[in-house]
Amino acid sequence: MCKYFISFLIVSLLLPLGKVYGEFEEHIAELDQNLQAVSGASELEEIYKERMTLYKQMEALSLIPWEYYAAIDQYERNVRSVRRDIPKKETGVISIYFTPEWWGGYINPNQDDKNPYTIGLYGGMGRDGDGDGYADRNNDKDILYTMSTVLGQFGNDREHIKIMLWEHYKRSKTVDMIIGYAKMFKHYKRLDVIGNAFPMPVRSNHSYRSTFGDRRSFGGRRMHEGTDIFAGYGVPVRATCYGIVELKGWNRLGGWRIGIRDLQNNYHYYAHLGGFSKDVQIGKIVEPGKVIGFVGSSGYGPPGTSGKFPPHLHYGMYKDNGRIEWAFDPYIHLANWERKEWAKLKR
Repeated sequence: MCKYFISFLIVSLLLPLGKVYGEFEEHIAELDQNLQAVSGASELEEIYKERMTLYKQMEALSLIPWEYYAAIDQYERNVRSVRRDIPKKETGVISIYFTPEWWGGYINPNQDDKNPYTIGLYGGMGRDGDGDGYADRNNDKDILYTMSTVLGQFGNDREHIKIMLWEHYKRSKTVDMIIGYAKMFKHYKRLDVIGNAFPMPVRSNHSYRSTFGDRRSFGGRRMHEGTDIFAGYGVPVRATCYGIVELKGWNRLGGWRIGIRDLQNNYHYYAHLGGFSKDVQIGKIVEPGKVIGFVGSSGYGPPGTSGKFPPHLHYGMYKDNGRIEWAFDPYIHLANWERKEWAKLKR
């Protein structure tokens, strides 16, 4: 907690007051990802093992592939880290959240009911997953077993699971994110899919500063939702994270652009590109350092418009909390990723 407090003080001094909370949350998320590099690496490894064991056990019981449980758990862990209306998980390693009303029944007078019989009597959905006679919404096995009953109502194939995810979350973006996460976990066959890279080769000739919040006029009055990294035409643009390509194409403001979603509910936006790498397509998994395009000056007009400003990469980051998505300043992350890459090169 000491390092978190120090990080908060640093961020508070560097950023305008209105940005502090969001940036602090993002900085904490990155610190959590880098625990293996500081302290508690063995503890984090044990947590991953415990989670995977639970996912695999539920897969054997429900015949629903483990990666869907992992994806839902990952999504909800991200949501709980940035939402104040959802309580933080105090025990266990699974972060899937069910409201007391949904778990115990909306007309149940006991909102902390753990009795499977009375929960069922009042129309609650909570289930006993470990056979101890209690349906506890804070018990990891009970949580996963209950989620398995949600997902498997009509079958355990991908299309039926997508239908039930929609029925449960009522949000298409959430369904798409969970399906994407499941695809990544299945591909890598592990949970510790973490790491980042600077969006350009660090040895390239580039410059940037925090331009988040600056005024923009083209296309209507608006704020700048990112950081501009100036570099020459043709400099490679790289993926900054493990993620799924969600967007690729033209926008009259952003020109040729790409959007990538990572496992922390962050959306990484790359705009004003001069072109794309041939093998980068929507739905494709990318890794940190993967070349996805190159620097250009496209945008501010119909498809093909370019040259209205110096060549640069517009890099933006957005956080999704399960309800809305908002932009936050990526500068602190860019500076941190660049510093780490230089450190590796100097070893």
